[in-house]
Amino acid sequence: MFGYVRACKPELKVKEYEMYKAVYCSLCREMGKKYGIISRFTLSYDFTFLALLALALRDTCLGVKKGRCVFNPLKSCNYCKDAEVFEMPSAAAMIMFYYKLKDNLADERGIKRIGYACLYPFFVSAHKKAAGRYPDIERAVSRYIDRQNKLESEKCADLDRASDPTAEVLSEILAMCGDDGNKKRVLERLGYCIGRYIYILDAACDFADDLKNKSYNVFIKEEGQAALPQKDLEKIKQQLYFCINEAAKAFELLDLKRYKPILGNIIYLGLEETFKKELKL
Repeated sequence: MFGYVRACKPELKVKEYEMYKAVYCSLCREMGKKYGIISRFTLSYDFTFLALLALALRDTCLGVKKGRCVFNPLKSCNYCKDAEVFEMPSAAAMIMFYYKLKDNLADERGIKRIGYACLYPFFVSAHKKAAGRYPDIERAVSRYIDRQNKLESEKCADLDRASDPTAEVLSEILAMCGDDGNKKRVLERLGYCIGRYIYILDAACDFADDLKNKSYNVFIKEEGQAALPQKDLEKIKQQLYFCINEAAKAFELLDLKRYKPILGNIIYLGLEETFKKELKL
């Protein structure tokens, strides 16, 4: 969706990084297979995290195999043999991108809008296919978009209310990786915290553009603001750290079968590294 949920690569062991890449490449391949080659360009690390989590919760693991990348046939890549597990994350990625594309079409003007309009026809059928395979994800994302649009039309200035739709939709999607009530509750909490983190960071990153374009942003308090005030930036940092800490508490309750060091790297190190890099702190 946004690419804010990613690993801190320097802190990964070589074998962990190779596995992380294998999951990314496997998800990319699955998206191309199911939704067309153009869909591969929409993949973000957020859904790599989702796929990795789904794999980590499974009782069995079929390992990896070597294969050729369609974009670079001379290069050999690792791919996961558990192809089935990538169906849900790839559908979620496709559905989320479709709605993001529609939102961009409504908001943008000029050259950017023309570019989005050219892309749109390619993703209509892909979205229909993904929504047909996973109607629960489609309903969750559609509901999220409706709630978000309503809050934006109201010019909502309450961060808790503004971030809630994104937090809720990630909560629902992550819960789909669980196979019993307890796991689902923990995954819901993890998804909620990560969704809130994504919303806050994205709003902070988009502040300058939204101010320039006179678009809605929960951090814009009044017309004519020149920049994000330092005191607001400090509050944003506090909120982001709170989301990370709460996500970590939920993560520690999960009974993971494998890949805990990689997922732990994302939660404990990657989220902090990403927001500091994006906000230039």
